[in-house]
Amino acid sequence: MLSQLLNPANLNRIDELKLLFQRAKPFGHVVIDDFFKQDFCESLLNEFPDFKDKDAIDENKTLGKKAVVQTVSQIGPAYNALDQLVQSEDFMNMVENISGINHLIYDPYYVGGGTHNNLDGQELDPHVDFTHHPLTSHHRRLNLIVYLNHEWQQSWGGNIEFHKNPRLRPEQDEIICVEPLFNRAVIFETHNTSWHGFPKIQLPEEKRHLSRKSFALYYYTHKRDHTVEPHSTIYVERHLSHDFQPGHALSVDDLNEIKVLLKRRDQHLERLYKTITAQTVEISKLKTEILQQKTLVGHTGENAEKIAGLMKLLSFDETRLINRVYELENSTSWKITAPLRTLKRWLNR
Repeated sequence: MLSQLLNPANLNRIDELKLLFQRAKPFGHVVIDDFFKQDFCESLLNEFPDFKDKDAIDENKTLGKKAVVQTVSQIGPAYNALDQLVQSEDFMNMVENISGINHLIYDPYYVGGGTHNNLDGQELDPHVDFTHHPLTSHHRRLNLIVYLNHEWQQSWGGNIEFHKNPRLRPEQDEIICVEPLFNRAVIFETHNTSWHGFPKIQLPEEKRHLSRKSFALYYYTHKRDHTVEPHSTIYVERHLSHDFQPGHALSVDDLNEIKVLLKRRDQHLERLYKTITAQTVEISKLKTEILQQKTLVGHTGENAEKIAGLMKLLSFDETRLINRVYELENSTSWKITAPLRTLKRWLNR
C-alpha cells in the first residue's frame, strides 16, 4: 500500500528525513513535500468535506470558523484508503523510523484529528496538545498533518508555527514557520514544550472562497521513555502587535483586537471555573463514598489498607489544584478527572 499511495521518492530518503527530524529546532519535526502520489492527493482534495455548521461548533458551544470531520473512513473511497494506510504496519514503521519513536499506536477515533477546514479569520493560538488519549490513556507522541491547499501565500496567515516558548516576546521566541501547501506533510513530536499554532487567516477579498484544508492524525504509545507532566491542551494567547506602544492612538481595528483577546480570556476563565466546580463536587462525593465504605468494612486488614490508599489519593492542596487548573487554558476536565472516575468505578464494584 505504501508504494501505491506514497511518493516513492520519499521512501528512498528515510535516513535523510530521520536526520532532519533529529536536528530540527525548537523540537523534533520534519517537513515532507510531495508526500502522496499526486493523483491520490488530488482525490483527497476532491472528496474533502464541505464546510458544515454542525462540524464547526467550538469549545464554547458556539459556531466557529473551523469544521472538523473525524469519521475519516466514511468520507469517501480516497479517505477510506487513507485510513487503511495510516494504520498499516508498513506506514507506521516508516513513521517510527523517521521519528525514532517505536511501537506507535494508531487512533481509530481520530480524537482532535480528521479533516480540518479553516475559514478566513480563523486562527490557532500557540499551544501544547493534551498528553494522553481521553479514552485509552495512551501517551500522545506524534502529530501528522497533510495540507491540501493548491493556492496559498505566507502573507495570508494560517502557516503552522513551531515555538520555543510563546510566552516570550516574538523577538525572543524561536519560531519556525511552514506554509500549508498542497501535498506537504508535517510530522512533529508532542510533549510538554512542543508549542505550535497558526496566525489568523487573512485572505484577500478575491480569495475569500478559499479555506485552509488539512488532514490530521495523532499517534500514541503505551508508555514513553521520558516523563511528561500530564495535562490537557494548554493555550497561550498571542501577544499584542508592536503597534501598541505608549502614545499610540487606538484605531477601530486595534480596539476590536483588544476586545477579542479579552473575550477569549473571559471564556477561558469561565470554562476553568466550571472545571474547578465540577471537580470539587466530584471529589466531595467520592470522599463521602469512601468514608461510607470505611464504616462498612471496618478499620483493620486489607480493606483498611485499600481505604487508606484511596484517601491518600484524594488528599490534595486545593490552592495548588486551582493554580494548576488555571494553567490549563482552553482545556477539558477529561484527563484531569480520569483517576477519580477510576476510583468511582472501583467503589461501584
